Amino acid sequence: MPLTLLWSGQRWSYLAVVLDLYARRVVGWAMSSSPDADLVVKALDHAWEQRGRPEKVMFHSDQGSQYASRKLRQRLWRYRMTQSMSRRGNCWDNAPMERLFRSLKSEWIPALGYRNLPDAQKDVGSYLMDYYNRQRPHVFNGGISPVAAEENLKILSGIS
Repeated sequence: MPLTLLWSGQRWSYLAVVLDLYARRVVGWAMSSSPDADLVVKALDHAWEQRGRPEKVMFHSDQGSQYASRKLRQRLWRYRMTQSMSRRGNCWDNAPMERLFRSLKSEWIPALGYRNLPDAQKDVGSYLMDYYNRQRPHVFNGGISPVAAEENLKILSGIS
């Protein structure tokens, strides 16, 4: 779960996203003017609530200081999640997240960025939770959206 930068107003904003790797569905995200542990904890909290407070799941990230922070490790422990971190210097470990960020920036973000952080949050949230999850076809999912891929799994497995 690396961070990415987006221009909003007169400064950079930071975006953290939690991606479910089964169908490449965005399950949590947060934006802030600071790339700190609070940002990634907020994205994790969003994902945890969005997924119905699951336990015994794995949280994978790069080795950024935000992900090694005591604050995040404590939250993962509280949520009973196992932490996994990329191998040092291996960009392939986070390829799905980097692909998401590339899609966001090439398909959606205005060329000159956003006027301010609230505008950026509203528009990026719309992309991630609506367009990317529900409408955008993914090669990984056989040309269907992440939501459709999860629905197919539920039908095939009998999971409700």
